[in-house]
Amino acid sequence: MKVEQALSKAETSETQQPAALTGRPRSFIDLKAFASDANQGIPSRASLKDDCFQTSRRYLDFPPGPVSAGVITLTKGRGAVSYQPADEFVIVSEGKISFTQAGRELTLNAGESGVIPHGAEFSWSTQAPVLVIFMRYQGGQGTDGAIVPIDRAPQLEPSGAPLAELLLTPTPQCRNQTDYRSPDGKFTCGTWDSTPYHRVAMLYHHYELMHLLEGSVTFVDETGRTGTFSRGDIFLVEQGAQCSWESREQVAKIYAIYRPA
Repeated sequence: MKVEQALSKAETSETQQPAALTGRPRSFIDLKAFASDANQGIPSRASLKDDCFQTSRRYLDFPPGPVSAGVITLTKGRGAVSYQPADEFVIVSEGKISFTQAGRELTLNAGESGVIPHGAEFSWSTQAPVLVIFMRYQGGQGTDGAIVPIDRAPQLEPSGAPLAELLLTPTPQCRNQTDYRSPDGKFTCGTWDSTPYHRVAMLYHHYELMHLLEGSVTFVDETGRTGTFSRGDIFLVEQGAQCSWESREQVAKIYAIYRPA
């Protein structure tokens, strides 16, 4: 990921005071860089009695609300979670992790992802250190608790395009497949692609985590900070950010979106 006009370490560090106190503008965040830097983030406050899948976490400093995100850092080992406390999109940044439910195993390699729904019971195992990036939504409930893999060969269908009044280029052709939708409809995860387009800055009323599978996209936020993300990058646009979008080639991404009603 390439960033121009990057903020200083003191300004970007998620170990600083919460954004609500510092007034840091909402923007985009390189989650792979965050995951790899142990000096960033707020350590988990989960009970030490909990499994290390819940406790071995660093969080981004989001304002209080239904969404949190960060990284789970695991060493070689295994564990069990008796009750998943929230809907959680997970994507492996480094390594490999296996989840088991009722005798069925799901293994996620680097770059693969899934959704662990609220109420799920599962065991997990790793054969080497693993970094798992997550986005968690407090509010989803009512599913059968089965872990949902993000389809590695999705059958994409035509979907809506950006509003015409925001576009600086012709309307793109967009496609989508939704693999998971919370019962209240606020948290969705799946795969999306689009032909190239350029959009002016808009206010993000939602959080969106993206993993680029194809192409590249450049964002410019309200401060003029510019970032270009390419295939393999994992990043997040914060709720409240004002960012433009420019893609000059076909783009495909896996997404996790929290969109309030």
